[in-house]
Amino acid sequence: MNQLPSLPAFTERQSRIIALTESQGFVTIERLADEFGVSAQTVRRDIIALAEAGRLQRFHGGAGAIGETETLRLDHSQKERVAIDGKLAVARQACARVPDGSSLYLDVGTTIEYTAKQLNARSGLKVFTNSLRAALAFDPGRHDVTVLGGRMAGKDGSLVGEEIVMMLTGLTLDFALIACSAIDGRDRVMDFDMSKIAVKKAAMAAAKNSLLLATPSKFGRTALSTVAALDDFSHVLTGQNDEMTARQT
Repeated sequence: MNQLPSLPAFTERQSRIIALTESQGFVTIERLADEFGVSAQTVRRDIIALAEAGRLQRFHGGAGAIGETETLRLDHSQKERVAIDGKLAVARQACARVPDGSSLYLDVGTTIEYTAKQLNARSGLKVFTNSLRAALAFDPGRHDVTVLGGRMAGKDGSLVGEEIVMMLTGLTLDFALIACSAIDGRDRVMDFDMSKIAVKKAAMAAAKNSLLLATPSKFGRTALSTVAALDDFSHVLTGQNDEMTARQT
């Protein structure tokens, strides 16, 4: 765990809250109150102050690490440069599993964007995505690309909304390529944004095969809510040689 800088503006308890969110990804108000022997209202005030200072992200019922949320305060070009080799390795594994002519859903996030660039080398894909950046990676002369329209959810060009979920419900796809923020010790695949989680679940339900794209840094962390169990995925692609087969299809 990184050592926290000495910041006189923060109390010792607040510094420890920052450390817990950075090490665990997400912590609940209830757990923090128990940890420090204070009231939930006291913890809530600390979280509000730390969120306003830009040191964590405030959620209903708890707090999450800034670096683990989709509302990360780095711009998109900075996020693209984080763990490039790992993301490329995952992208290549995913591309190897998607034959020409497949129909597929592409999730949002920088790993997915690297994957879209790899998939463009395929032919005749029928792509559905709620990521504007992923869609733009494809040559429309080689592939049929549909952007699932909805509300803009961030500067990364991701879209969310009930209309996306409804459209996915009516599809039958060969693959759903899903990203996440965390995979905890109970093998729960997790994320922070409930609107994006709803889209991920709908895409998995529509697909014959669901591929989880997760660099090794995602393991051993937690987030706000569960997308699915690890073994709900056909394959778990980590960019490592020990690619996991979670469920036989």
